[in-house]
Amino acid sequence: MPPSQSHPSLPPALPPAPSPRKSSRWWIVFGFLGIGGLMLIGLMMIGLGSISHGPQLARLDGKFYEEHTIIDKDTHDKIVAIDVQGVISSSDLDSGGSMVERVKDQLELAQKDKHVRAVILKVDSPGGEVLASDEIYRAIQKFQDDTGKPVVAQMGSLAASGGYYVSAPCRWIVANELTLTGSIGVIMSGMNFRGLMDKVGIQPQVYKSGKFKDMLSSTRRPEDEPAGEREMVQALVDETYATFKGVVRKGRAASQSANKKDGYEKDSRALANDWETYADGRIFSGKEGHRLGFVDELGNFDVAVARTLKLTGLTEANIVKYQQPFNFGNLFRLFGKADAHAVKLDLGMDFPRLQAGRMYFLSFNVVQ
Repeated sequence: MPPSQSHPSLPPALPPAPSPRKSSRWWIVFGFLGIGGLMLIGLMMIGLGSISHGPQLARLDGKFYEEHTIIDKDTHDKIVAIDVQGVISSSDLDSGGSMVERVKDQLELAQKDKHVRAVILKVDSPGGEVLASDEIYRAIQKFQDDTGKPVVAQMGSLAASGGYYVSAPCRWIVANELTLTGSIGVIMSGMNFRGLMDKVGIQPQVYKSGKFKDMLSSTRRPEDEPAGEREMVQALVDETYATFKGVVRKGRAASQSANKKDGYEKDSRALANDWETYADGRIFSGKEGHRLGFVDELGNFDVAVARTLKLTGLTEANIVKYQQPFNFGNLFRLFGKADAHAVKLDLGMDFPRLQAGRMYFLSFNVVQ
């Protein structure tokens, strides 16, 4: 037989590659979803637990409030503590309502609860917007007139300008000796950039219907200010300042009248005859404010509680606060904010962002 013809050796055939495991990526997805779901369920269980076993919920205008007990006594009587902390503003910063709305809501809850006998307003604020301060002032005044329940202001480290404005209608004012208060006055400010614009070659184009339509303009040369404009702005500030002094005068007089009626006239303080001399924007201590009659009593929160019990004729009461519970909707809205700042410089206090052309009851001369 002829010898077999040899063929070049061929490489052995490779086994077929295994098909990719399509499910592996889904395990990753399901893993993340599972972890997220467990976290979400856990948070919901915590929230539900706080609702079912914690404080009672109240609803006002679509917002929920929980009642938390600070001091628990064996009684049904309550004193509600309401915070006015930070710059007083009508802005809604966290989708939970503005400071004005929250104070009004809490006063309404206190009015509806028959067991609430009084309110302590805890003020720690440098002041803020004129209108926001006035809204809170009127809400406190109306609450006392409608219910006959006293509101006692307890000043913290700072209760100046608008912080004092909201304290003025209260039946009684308690401050620490070292509290910074006063700063009774109004400020309106602006910034003129025209000199800088001229240096970089920017020329504003303004069309207006009247010579005062661009009042307080930041792009107009100071020498182009129409005659009489400065006097008009100053008159507006003076008018608001007169309102501020009227609020102080009326509030302290009403407090004296109510305290005299109930036999507490000797314990409270009347305004000094020369009090308007000190209502020139200056800041003074709680001790000086007590001497001048802006403050009724020196002390801390415990002193305010003791005074509130006396005014209501009680020997003891539960001290409660209204707080908005955790809300997933607000959390998701915060995550979705595209304009949120990634970095915040902490200087120890939040400085207000003042808007040009808006008046403020605000103290600038305070370092915390």
